[in-house]
Amino acid sequence: LFTPVIRAAESKGLKEISAEMKALAGLARDRKLTPDQYEGGSTSISNLGMFGVKNFQAVINPPQATILAVGGGEERLIPINGQAVVANMMTVTLSCDHRVVDGALGAQLLQAFKHYIETPVALAL
Repeated sequence: LFTPVIRAAESKGLKEISAEMKALAGLARDRKLTPDQYEGGSTSISNLGMFGVKNFQAVINPPQATILAVGGGEERLIPINGQAVVANMMTVTLSCDHRVVDGALGAQLLQAFKHYIETPVALAL
C-alpha cells in the first residue's frame, strides 16, 4: 500500500490540498509515486464510503501513528427539540497507536474533526 503524503498541510488551503491530493492519487494509481511522495507521514485517511461502506476499522500503516476510517454518509432521523429531523450523518473511526498517541488526544482530534465537518465555514476563519 502506497499512501501519498500531503506535506505541510497545516499551511495550505483546502483548494491547494485537494489539487495536491488528486495529483498524488493519480500518480499512486499509475504506480509512479516516488519515495519522497509516500514516506514520512504521521497519519492516513481511509475512505470506503464511495463503496457503500458505512463504518469500518482501518489498520495503521507503520510507522504512522494514526489512521482515520471514513464511512459513507446517509440520511438519518434524529431528535431535535422534540421533533424528528432528517440529518446527513457519517461514521468515522480513529485508530491510534497508543505507544505514540494518548487516547484522550485522539478523542480531541475527533472532536475537532466533528466540529469542522458540522461547521465547515469555521475552516475559513
